[in-house]
Amino acid sequence: MTDMPKPSPLLQVTDLRVTLPTARGWAQALRGVSLRMERGQTIGLIGESGCGKSLTALALMGLLPERAQVSGSVVLQGQELVGMPEPQLCRLRGARMAMIFQEPMTALNPLQPIWKQIAEPLRLHQHMGVSVAKARALQLLERVQLPRARERLEAYPHQLSGGQRQRVMISMALACSPDLLIADEPTTALDVTVQKEVLALIKQLVNEDGMGLLLISHDLGLMQDQVDRVMVMYGGSVVESSATPALFAHRAHPYTRGLFAARPRLGLARGTRLTTIPGSVPELMDMPAGCAFADRCEWAVADCHLTPPQAETIECRPASELTHTVTCPRWRLT
Repeated sequence: MTDMPKPSPLLQVTDLRVTLPTARGWAQALRGVSLRMERGQTIGLIGESGCGKSLTALALMGLLPERAQVSGSVVLQGQELVGMPEPQLCRLRGARMAMIFQEPMTALNPLQPIWKQIAEPLRLHQHMGVSVAKARALQLLERVQLPRARERLEAYPHQLSGGQRQRVMISMALACSPDLLIADEPTTALDVTVQKEVLALIKQLVNEDGMGLLLISHDLGLMQDQVDRVMVMYGGSVVESSATPALFAHRAHPYTRGLFAARPRLGLARGTRLTTIPGSVPELMDMPAGCAFADRCEWAVADCHLTPPQAETIECRPASELTHTVTCPRWRLT
């Protein structure tokens, strides 16, 4: 009896690199990002602003700046996206892959009522007529639990609250039941109560539809509750990647340890100063030849500034979590 071939992943990203033009010349913005996502899996990207999280999302969607140079591979269900002509990418966006943007007020069209914006991907990709698309838009708004959805079909974005606009964005992203959903800081502009509602809604819809979710955030608590796997980014590359429980139990990379040490915790005495990571994320043109975190790392040695670190696998328990990787040759010493 022969072994059944292993099914191909929903998304396979291999050595993704993006170079952008700047006033000082060309700069490497993404430096060899790789990830594998199965259908129904949720993966989180975390790191400080400027680490490459949103740029990774835009690269996957084919929405990079006009002069950006891209290399590596992005395969969505067996289809290579890097180098794909724009007309073909347009047929995939909204249909097989969709994105919830960070700020809905700037992502939504202020000149169109919300039903038309939700109906657009339905008319474009599924060739629905106006009346059918409008009815489907109402169903989607009800599915994302927009209060008084029927009354708000003709509303414009400025007439809705931040949480309501975010629900409209989710409706648009889910309109054609995509295979891959990317959520870039989907709760940044929302208060804590609405944040929890929106995140619970996204999780529920992903579970119901069996799609893959790439969630981008700087919130460690959110990652612990929402994703199966966490990838920590710094300087345009992934410095640590692990199943979520394993990462929260055992942080290996100095940067990951710094992020965890800096988070607020209940029970701290009034006036207690939070731990901070010294320095700041380097500019794209100022990245060192070696480890991007070397200038901020208390365990760095001379070679860290000169030699790019390679990913190493950490053995964890249980056996299902053996794919914990870290790009730091000194992680055992930290």
